[in-house]
Amino acid sequence: MRGAILRLAGAGALAGGALACAPGPDIAPESKAATAGFCSNVPRSQYADLERVEVADDWFEAYRVAPRVYAIYEPFQFQEVISYLILGEEGALLFDTGMGIGRIRAVVDELTALPVTVLNSHTHMDHVGGNAEFERVLALDTEFTRAHARGRTNVEVRGEVAGNALCRPLPAGITEDNYHTPAFEVSAFIDDGHRIDLGGRTLEVIAVPGHTPDAIALVDREAGFLWTGDSFYEGPIWLFAPETDLQAYRASVARLAELAPELTMLFTGHNTPVAQPSRLLELHDAVEAMFDGIAVGNRLRDGGVEFVFEGFSIMVGPDPR
Repeated sequence: MRGAILRLAGAGALAGGALACAPGPDIAPESKAATAGFCSNVPRSQYADLERVEVADDWFEAYRVAPRVYAIYEPFQFQEVISYLILGEEGALLFDTGMGIGRIRAVVDELTALPVTVLNSHTHMDHVGGNAEFERVLALDTEFTRAHARGRTNVEVRGEVAGNALCRPLPAGITEDNYHTPAFEVSAFIDDGHRIDLGGRTLEVIAVPGHTPDAIALVDREAGFLWTGDSFYEGPIWLFAPETDLQAYRASVARLAELAPELTMLFTGHNTPVAQPSRLLELHDAVEAMFDGIAVGNRLRDGGVEFVFEGFSIMVGPDPR
């Protein structure tokens, strides 16, 4: 196996509904800030090796991670979400817009004067928070996308800015009582395989449903770059929401793994921005081990299970599909 599985067993396939679980401490998928000393670990050590670009809004940190590619990182909220500004000669694409706590538009305007189009890796609230700041937004046409384009109320998202989710005070004007995810308009709906020509750089959309119905990856085939969104990142990969479809995720991971030989770099949606393409092969092996009953997970307090591998884990709900 390419991925180093920490616990092994011979029975209990995920696909059959019986999860193989190891005895151990009850673990709950609570915020990293509350449970894992999150604040003492940010920014993570990998960032010391990246070229930082100063921006005025100190809610964000910006890094040049490849030629004409910037990672826009939100290190002070437990999601540690990362958005990406990808530049061509004639236009720019912003892949995700973060939490909507700081104003990401101001950061983007510091980094480029090119016209900007927004495309989201999926429409969970931590990736669309700044969508309303932009005039042009592309999206897959799914019911999930349309529902999330209506925004999220304070009641639904206020926990994201509670004290135990943060490592510093909120920016001026944002409070636990007024924070919400603004509604946004989709300018055009696109499909799997859609190509975006930025001038001297062409990006291709790859539908990878599973984490959500509208999850996508983005590939620059000429450069060998792949943006994975939440389909892969180094850390606990959350696959326990009601909208998660594990069978679809399995197929999407297999599709991504097939791309690995032609890639030079991965850019991921949380924690740290840069990973090696071989990670997709490790992820594929890990998912197959889960479905085949080879990987044994740790039972969480809510009834879900966390399967731990080298450098990442996969957290599934109590009733996986």
